[in-house]
Amino acid sequence: MNKNIHIIVQARLESSRLHEKVLKTIHNKTILRILLDRLKKSKFKDEIIVAIPNNKRNLPLKKILLGINFIKIFEGSLDNVLSRYYHAADKYGSDIIIRITADCPLIDSDLLDSMISKFLKSDLDYLSNTIEPTFPDGFDIEIFNFKTLEHAFRYARKSTDKEHVTPYIKRNKKKFKIQNFKNSIDLSNLRLTIDEKTDYEFIKKLTSLMKNKFFFGLKEIIKLYKSRPNLFKFNNYIKRDEGFSLNKGQKIWKRATNVIANGNMLLSKNPSRFFNLDLWPVYFEKTKGCKVWDLDKKRYYDFSLMGVGTNILGYNNSLVDNAVKKTVSNGNLSTLNCYEEVYLAEKLIEMHKWAHMVHFARSGGEANAIAIRIARAAINKNKIAVCGYHGWHDWYLSANLNKKNNLDTHLFPDLKFRGVPNNLKNTIYTFNYNDIETLTEIIKKDKEIGIIKMEVQRDHPPKNNFLQKVRKLADENNIILIFDECTSGFRENFGGLHLKYKVIPDIAMFGKALGNGYAITAVIGKKEFMKFAQQTFISSTFWTERIGPTAGIATLSQMEKVKSWEIISKTGKRLKTNIKKIATRNKLNIEFTGLDALINFKFNHSNHNIFTKFITNEMLKRKFLAKNSIYVSVSHTHELIEQYLNNLDEVFYQLGSFDIDKIKAIIDKK
Repeated sequence: MNKNIHIIVQARLESSRLHEKVLKTIHNKTILRILLDRLKKSKFKDEIIVAIPNNKRNLPLKKILLGINFIKIFEGSLDNVLSRYYHAADKYGSDIIIRITADCPLIDSDLLDSMISKFLKSDLDYLSNTIEPTFPDGFDIEIFNFKTLEHAFRYARKSTDKEHVTPYIKRNKKKFKIQNFKNSIDLSNLRLTIDEKTDYEFIKKLTSLMKNKFFFGLKEIIKLYKSRPNLFKFNNYIKRDEGFSLNKGQKIWKRATNVIANGNMLLSKNPSRFFNLDLWPVYFEKTKGCKVWDLDKKRYYDFSLMGVGTNILGYNNSLVDNAVKKTVSNGNLSTLNCYEEVYLAEKLIEMHKWAHMVHFARSGGEANAIAIRIARAAINKNKIAVCGYHGWHDWYLSANLNKKNNLDTHLFPDLKFRGVPNNLKNTIYTFNYNDIETLTEIIKKDKEIGIIKMEVQRDHPPKNNFLQKVRKLADENNIILIFDECTSGFRENFGGLHLKYKVIPDIAMFGKALGNGYAITAVIGKKEFMKFAQQTFISSTFWTERIGPTAGIATLSQMEKVKSWEIISKTGKRLKTNIKKIATRNKLNIEFTGLDALINFKFNHSNHNIFTKFITNEMLKRKFLAKNSIYVSVSHTHELIEQYLNNLDEVFYQLGSFDIDKIKAIIDKK
C-alpha cells in the first residue's frame, strides 16, 4: 500500500527573536519561499503542507501562501504546535510526516531524500538528524509516522512538548523505535538557521557567494567552509537550539538588545540587576495586587521592587484604574488644559502647609531637573551640594567629573557619565548622609554653593538632629534646601517624610507612588522660589496629559482612606522581624537598612552578591520575584507573607548549610 509522504512546514509571524523572519527577503525572495522551492525538489514527497497559526496576526502570511500553487495550507493553534501538526496530518491523510521549520531555508533536498529513503527501508517510528547533531544547525529534519504523532498528541503534557512537537517522542525511547541519522563528518559547529538578525545577515552573505544562489547543497557549503572557515564564525557564537531553552521573555530580550539602547529604559529593571538572563522572566503580561504573570503565563508573587516602588496600593488598584479608564474614555490630551492638575496641586499643598505652588512632570529625573532649574534661577548660583540619588540628568552625573566614584555611595556604584559636558566639573559636590561636617566644609570652601539637594532618608535615619542642622546651615548661608521625596514620600505618613521629622525644605519632589503606577511627579515649594519658574523656560507637551493627574488624585484619595502608610510600615516591620529570625536560625548574619516599608538587607559576608543571586535563583523556582530588597505594598497580605517567609527559610537553610562552591554550582546550573 502506498503511503502518503507529507512535508509539514511550521511557520508563523510571531517570531520572538527576529520579527516576521519568514517574510524577510534574500535576493528578492522570502525565506519561506526559498525553503519551499528547495523542498519541492524532493523526489519522495507527495505534498508540502504549511501549518500556520489560526489568528489575525498571520493573515498576511496566509495571503502570501495562497499564491503558491504547489502547497497546501493548514491553520491551527499558535502555541500548541504539536496539535497544529497532528490536525494538519489528520486532515490531509498523512502517513509519514517530515517536520521542517521555516527558519531553515537551506535544507538540502538530497539530504532530505536520503533520510526519507532510510525511513522507508527501516522499521522506525522516528528518524532525525537532531538527536546527536552532525549536520549544520539549520539542516534539521525529523521524520515520523502518523501513529507516533498521534500518540504524542494524546499523551504529551509539558508545554515544551507541545511547543516543539517532538521532545515527547525523543524522550520516550522505550515506547518508540528511534534512530539518529549521522553525517560522515561532524558539521554541527556550522550555523545555517535563522533565529536572529545576525543569522539573517550571515545567510544573505553566504548565498551571495554561491553561483546558484537558491539551489546549492551541502557539498557546496562544505567547499566554501574549507576555503573560508572564518566566514562561518559570523554567527556561531549563538547556541544551537537556544530557543528550546529560552522562554518568551528571554527571546524578546535578545531582540531588544539589538534595537533598544541598553535593552530597556530603566537600569533598575535590567535583568542583569537581578540574575542571569537564563532564568529571569524579563517581561510581564499582566499584574494584579502583588502578582505578576510573565509572557509564558507563569505567575509570580512580587516580593521585590513592586514596579520600583510605584505601587503602594498594589498593581492594578481598581479605584485608581477606573478613574483612569474614565479619563481615557473622555480624552487624555487636547489643545486645552486638564482641570485635574489644579485639584491635585491643591491637594498636595493642603498636605504640606508650608508649600504654595506646584509644578508637575512625569518622571523623577524630570522633577529633580525642574527643581534644580527653579532653584538656580531663584538663588542665582549654580553650584550644588548633593546627597542621595536624584536621577540621570547632566547636573547630577557631573559630580563624577570631579572624581569618577563620587556617586558610588549614593545608590549605584560606577554610574557612567560619558557625554556629560566637562565644563560642569566642580559644580556638584557630594556629601554622605548624617555627615554634617563634610557638608559644612563644602559650604565654607565654595561660597558659590546655592543649593543643598538631598533625600530625607534612605538607608539610615537621621542622627544627632542631622536634618535640623542641614536646615540651619542652609538658612545661615542663604542656600535653598531641596528634599527629594520621590522614593520616601507616602511610605511612613500621608505626604513627605520631612513632615515626620518636622524639618521644612524650600522645595520638595514627589514621584513613584504618587500615581500608583501611572506617570506623575510633582515639585512643590515656597512661592518665593517657585515663582522663578516663570523666569526660565520649563515646558513639555506631555506634562499636560490628563491620566497622570487623574491617577494622582485617585491614589491620594485611596491612600488616605485605607491609611496605606500605616499598613505598609506595619507589614515591613513584621517582615524585618521574621527575616531576622530566619537568618539567625540558619546562622546567617544580616543587617537591615531603609524604611520599614522599603526593606533592604545585607549579608555580613564577603559573598553577599553571590548569596543574593542564590536567593533570586531559588525563590524563582518557588514562584517569587525576590532578592534582598522588598518594596512593601498593601497587597502583601498575611497569607502571602507566610508563604514568602516559609520559602525564604528553606533558601536560608541552604545558604547556611552549603559551602560556597556548592552555592556557586547551583547558581551556574540554574
